Amino acid sequence: MSPKTEAVSSRSARLLSALFYAVSSFLIVLINKSVLTSYRFPSYAFLGVGQMGVTLLLLYIGKAKGIITFPDFDKDIPRKLFPLPLLYIGNHLTGLSSTQKLSLPMFTVLRKFAILFTLLLEMIILRKRYSLSVALSILAIVIGAFIAASFDLSFNLEGYTIVLLNDLFTAAYGVYTKEKINPKELGKYGVLFYNAAFMILPTLLFTIWTGEFEKVIHFNHWSNFYFALQFFLACIMGFMLLYAIVLCSYYNSALTTTVVGALKNVSIAYIGIFIGGDYVFSWLNFIGLNICMAGGAAYSFVSLWETPQPADAQSHSCSWEEQKTALSQVTNTKILIDSKDVTDTK
Repeated sequence: MSPKTEAVSSRSARLLSALFYAVSSFLIVLINKSVLTSYRFPSYAFLGVGQMGVTLLLLYIGKAKGIITFPDFDKDIPRKLFPLPLLYIGNHLTGLSSTQKLSLPMFTVLRKFAILFTLLLEMIILRKRYSLSVALSILAIVIGAFIAASFDLSFNLEGYTIVLLNDLFTAAYGVYTKEKINPKELGKYGVLFYNAAFMILPTLLFTIWTGEFEKVIHFNHWSNFYFALQFFLACIMGFMLLYAIVLCSYYNSALTTTVVGALKNVSIAYIGIFIGGDYVFSWLNFIGLNICMAGGAAYSFVSLWETPQPADAQSHSCSWEEQKTALSQVTNTKILIDSKDVTDTK
């Protein structure tokens, strides 16, 4: 395959994985908003348990049928996966809770800060560097978010705090996912399966401890067909979103995965303005919203259409352990060669 064909193929994979993530993210926000707000479902944590349960079930069936593969459990799995399970559950629960606390447009605006957090973490952990055009587009996103959030007439401190925590968890989860999805280690499906496996029981125990589990059992809409259907769809979409995040991170950078959400946010924000019923209009809020969306679209264009890097250029994302092992091998080889030269001279 020629370099040009490889570039086109790589760009197609990047675009399709990004589109899949955008659609999945769009749908799950709407469904979660309906379940948690319209029907007033009493436990976002239990909804997370349902989403993790569906993830485990689908991946287990896929492996049993030979459709997908991932490593069997062994004592090294927790070490390979850490700290992803903690970041996963933090991202999951704060994301569901924040949907419940804020209006839909403001939720999507504040989620933009995950982009800034991801940029900083990629520079620190993966040691990546970005161009001026990328930096300016991210600056526009952050400025727009500040303008929109500062003049939110329905200010909710608790909601703002939870969303910003969700941004931090999202950024850390995306960056560490990029490190952990090496096919030689756990791979995409292994990361998804063991994340859910490690955290489903603690999350269920959390709902019991807080008393939410009892409220869920006595929830009066379980017999409502439309609620039951939406709850089931929310669980399915939870799996689809997690898979979309991993897939998009695999073909793109963690930063691109985070920013791609800005494209779907255009639709979510404007739909929320007209049909959400909980948006308080303000011109400054509306202007900030549009600046934010423009910056997100600019970044998406720059990042998704840049020339893909060759495989050897991605070596910066390898783990520190791999770098130390390679350096050790080179050093040992040099010592052996030097020793042989000394022996031959004698």
